[in-house]
Amino acid sequence: MDLIPMDQRAASPVHGSNPIHPKPDLTLSRKAKAAIVVRLLLNNGADIPLVELPEDLQIKLTQQMGKMRVVDHDTLAHVIAEFTYEVERIGLSFSGGLVGALAAMDGKLSRQTAERLRKEAGVRQTGDPWVRIREMGTDALAPIMEHESIEVAAVLLSKLDVPKAAELLGAIPGPRARQITYAVSQTSGVTPDAVDRIGLSLATQLSVRPLRAFYEGPVERVGAILNSSTSFTRDDMLEGLTETDEGFATAVRKAIFTFANIPARIRARDIPKVLRDIDQADLVIALAGADAAGMQVAADYILENMSGRVADQLREEIQEAPKPKPADVDAAMGRVVGVIRQMEATGDLIFTSEEEKEEE
Repeated sequence: MDLIPMDQRAASPVHGSNPIHPKPDLTLSRKAKAAIVVRLLLNNGADIPLVELPEDLQIKLTQQMGKMRVVDHDTLAHVIAEFTYEVERIGLSFSGGLVGALAAMDGKLSRQTAERLRKEAGVRQTGDPWVRIREMGTDALAPIMEHESIEVAAVLLSKLDVPKAAELLGAIPGPRARQITYAVSQTSGVTPDAVDRIGLSLATQLSVRPLRAFYEGPVERVGAILNSSTSFTRDDMLEGLTETDEGFATAVRKAIFTFANIPARIRARDIPKVLRDIDQADLVIALAGADAAGMQVAADYILENMSGRVADQLREEIQEAPKPKPADVDAAMGRVVGVIRQMEATGDLIFTSEEEKEEE
């Protein structure tokens, strides 16, 4: 291995009384020893994340490796033994400062606490800022695309994965989107250093966004509340919202999923999967009271898209069961909807839009 500097090699006691078994060079600096370890690991195919080191250390390590020439076997064995000893003495390691601590505590702290720590400490994410930018949702990136310069927006679009770039492009006004798309053709001369600076600037902007008390939007919060309300309360609230703010009321209606929305939001092939998790008694009560509640279309849709034998059994149970009270029907439908929404939240079920249903 071409590692030890020639001046150190000449001064080292490798030519003792027994030249066949030279003594290891004990005069190496810690930087030289680090270079030896890194070179050995690289030669053996190890993937060392040197990019995570501070830039000045990356430079010093590379410069040190450039100065070195030859390492004899005894010196190499001594350096590796010393390195192994020091590694084995480590009981616990903390790295990365506050950024590393926040990464280690990811998912354990509340999002509000984590954002407050980042903001108050002025934390900058280490490593490639574009990694963090790519993790951002369209709602966070769209304002940047609209308010930054066309050139910066073009670089941002170019650094995203194709599906996210397409989604982001569709979230901004058409004229602006066309300008940015054309500007992508002008990015061939942008230097890597400029891209890094743009990424760091954008990541910094995203890191200092104001703390929010609520992470769901008002439409989602109101929709979730009304989803769990009785049909009387839900209809009354929606009527009042329509009188106050028709646009907001329309958005909330789209966020709400009720028993009546089953035909429009659940594909026929998914009905059997949904029914496996629903309590049989709740299903019978919900289906039995659907006609009186004005939701017979939803009941028919469920019965038509399950096994014929099971559907016949349910119809028999419905005919034999006493007429359910409206409050019991409302509660049973609420529990059915609760199961469906839980499946959707965990990814076991994907809602479809009304437009998609019409195309089927």
